[in-house]
Amino acid sequence: MKVNSLGPSVAGLVMMGTQKEDSMSRLLVRNYSISLDGYAAGPYQDLENPLGVGGTQLHEWIFATRSGSQMIGRKGGNEGLDDAFFSGRGSGVGATIMGRNMFGPIRGPWGKSEWTGWWGEDPPFHHAVFVLTHHPRPPIEMQGGTTFHFVDDGIEGALSAALEAAGGLDVLVGGGAATIRQYLRASLIDQMHLAIVPVLLSSGERLFDDLGPSTYNYRCVEHVSSSAVTHFRLARTGRDAIPR
Repeated sequence: MKVNSLGPSVAGLVMMGTQKEDSMSRLLVRNYSISLDGYAAGPYQDLENPLGVGGTQLHEWIFATRSGSQMIGRKGGNEGLDDAFFSGRGSGVGATIMGRNMFGPIRGPWGKSEWTGWWGEDPPFHHAVFVLTHHPRPPIEMQGGTTFHFVDDGIEGALSAALEAAGGLDVLVGGGAATIRQYLRASLIDQMHLAIVPVLLSSGERLFDDLGPSTYNYRCVEHVSSSAVTHFRLARTGRDAIPR
């Protein structure tokens, strides 16, 4: 199913999330799943449970779509609203920022670790990825155009580097929850697309804790539901352009 077959109102919602209003780069969050009680990951995250216990439930809607199935080398999958959202995940994006917890389970100094991420030899990014960390590490070049850069000078340093690497395209904050919270608390995210999954996790890592007054700088501009999840799009209204 193509986007324009979804109907004018729904197609307009999806396209508003992928098209740029002007030539300036934006800082975006896309297809970020949270539970009904606000958790973006379950408890006890480790090598066997990278999303925490029960956290895989938050992403079942993705792998039920055609685009999600193709991403993992599987045929089939549903078309429709959820696929329209997920298929646009990389549209117009030239760089990604993520937290160290999203990159992998290793904590503290890297030592002699050979960890290169959860995604195998050809990660799905195909551009520069900036990993927030307190422990510097040389860049890691992967197949398919992905290079992981490890940034130890905070969220604004990572954003500055990502904007330069993006070359005028948008920058995506991939996660995890703690990293998104930092950028939200600083009111640096321009637009955020959340998928609310109808499950309860009861514990884990929450997305919307301790945001302070930054919440006044955002409002919900669209929301629409499929049979699997409810999609919300939040836009920043309280600040001008992100600092360069």
